[in-house]
Amino acid sequence: MALYTRYKIIIEYDGTNYCGWQKQQNAVSVQQRIEEAIRKFSQEVAVVYGAGRTDAGVHATGQVAHFDLYKKFNCITIQNALNFYLQRTNISILNCEIVDKHFHARFSALKRAYKYIIINRAAPLSLERNRAWHIKHSLDLNAMQKAVQYLIGQHDFSSFRAAACQASTPIRTIDKINIEQINEYIFFDIAAPSFLHHMVRNIVGSLKLVGEHAWLPENLNEVLLARDRAKAGPTSPACGLYFTQVIY
Repeated sequence: MALYTRYKIIIEYDGTNYCGWQKQQNAVSVQQRIEEAIRKFSQEVAVVYGAGRTDAGVHATGQVAHFDLYKKFNCITIQNALNFYLQRTNISILNCEIVDKHFHARFSALKRAYKYIIINRAAPLSLERNRAWHIKHSLDLNAMQKAVQYLIGQHDFSSFRAAACQASTPIRTIDKINIEQINEYIFFDIAAPSFLHHMVRNIVGSLKLVGEHAWLPENLNEVLLARDRAKAGPTSPACGLYFTQVIY
């Protein structure tokens, strides 16, 4: 049996022009571009396994993935080679290391973290057009901070679950949700062992309703307890979401 080496990489990408992380027919994905780069420099066909399957338009500053190669390379060589072949793709390899063969980017993860960015101003976006949700009217930060406390801990998050979600259970545990405003930027930081499909974006869409006083903070708890997606707010745009960290 041939021996192989398992490599773990940390990836940053702008998801604007991709169908998401996962390979799909008739569309270009982040996973596909990285696998193509690996093949070009190593002359091997490798499958890249990611810690999270981000949707079309979602970005990452700390996506983690692993792949196996039969040839052994220095990690700096791999990082530099991948970045060379990924030029002009808006994908960057931030780090590479050799890991144990039992390590799995997805199944070994203990916690994942996402950041959502709203730019709250009247003027349209130029530089950040595809990197944040632009909301013109003022949002009440204190009301949103009060509302998120209802979501901390283990709950049935059916109200914030996409119809196409394939998870076996809607039960999830949110460890942290922080909301901070710096000038016109509002940052939502959320961490959990795992998430349902569109869960973060649906939560932010509902918090927007609290922030604009369409809902009271306690209405978010009523939506949570309803376990009905139709009761929650809209799905926020993909462009504001960033996959920021994976903890092992």
